[in-house]
Amino acid sequence: MTQLIDTHCHLNLGQYETDQAEIIEEALKAGVSQIVTPGVTLGSFSSALQLSQNYPGVFHSAVGIHPTEANAFSPEAYNYFLEQTQEKSVVAIGETGLDYYWDDCPESVQQAALRKHIQLAKTAELPLILHVRDKKDSTRAYQDLLSILREEKAEEVGGVMHCFSGTLDFAREAIQSNFYLAYGGVLTFKNARTLHEVAQTIDLEHVVLETDSPWLTPEPYRGKRNAPAYVRYVAEKLAKLRNLPVEEIAEITTHNAKVLFKLR
Repeated sequence: MTQLIDTHCHLNLGQYETDQAEIIEEALKAGVSQIVTPGVTLGSFSSALQLSQNYPGVFHSAVGIHPTEANAFSPEAYNYFLEQTQEKSVVAIGETGLDYYWDDCPESVQQAALRKHIQLAKTAELPLILHVRDKKDSTRAYQDLLSILREEKAEEVGGVMHCFSGTLDFAREAIQSNFYLAYGGVLTFKNARTLHEVAQTIDLEHVVLETDSPWLTPEPYRGKRNAPAYVRYVAEKLAKLRNLPVEEIAEITTHNAKVLFKLR
């Protein structure tokens, strides 16, 4: 079976409390050989680490705080994360970034936390997992993100633009800054025309796949809880957009994910 990698999945969260093992088994049967579980809160790393210990070689983790939770970032958190990067399963720093869509955390606090995450990534020599979201008809978060990446020389470690949904111009600037684009369930949505244009234009050597489970479930399960097995529907949509066999999409994106996160 063609192998796939889900580069962003929150299978350690409470939405899977009752059937986590079954969901993992379904993913493995669907050909998902490896899964990366990023951090979102200060306390979420331990459950991500537990997955990697329970399923060695399948689950990998990242340490970081989601931008909407950036108020919790502190020197103590930085030191804790730095210590955790010594764990073999830790393959990235994140998810971090900027989220101006919600008003949960001041923009200045998010920006400061993002800079610290970049510094952490450079110290640990690990790639970044970046989240960026803005209010409707605004691009400030995207512009601010690119500015901070340039100022902090984030291209030295690079990383991935998680759940990519930006413009073609933003995609090109992200790639120039040494970041991959991660396509998720949104790619399967009929109204995601801008993302379809990006997917048809950007060279596949810059692309990885993800689910962002339990959210952003792809068609035909949109509206239901997402699962890593559904990354195959993202691969199939990308194959259709590129007029390529899904096996080729799987081979390329799996190779890219292994390079990005230094996976075997």
